[in-house]
Amino acid sequence: MDGIRETFAGMPWWVKWVAVPLLVLFVFGGVITSILGVLISVVFKLLVFAGLVGALIFVVKKVGGRGGSKSSSTEW
Repeated sequence: MDGIRETFAGMPWWVKWVAVPLLVLFVFGGVITSILGVLISVVFKLLVFAGLVGALIFVVKKVGGRGGSKSSSTEW
């Protein structure tokens, strides 16, 4: 680990802060975008699921709450 630090200590700032990150993006860019795409997709699906469950609960309370008695809602 000290060898890597010594090597980078002798390099100019632009190698550490510009060239190396660009190389990482070039080599691993496809993997990074794939992982980000999957994460964004999962978060979006979770938000849609939460919205649908909330809408379902709202509809059930709106429709079922008017005509039913309390004993029928506690039976299940």
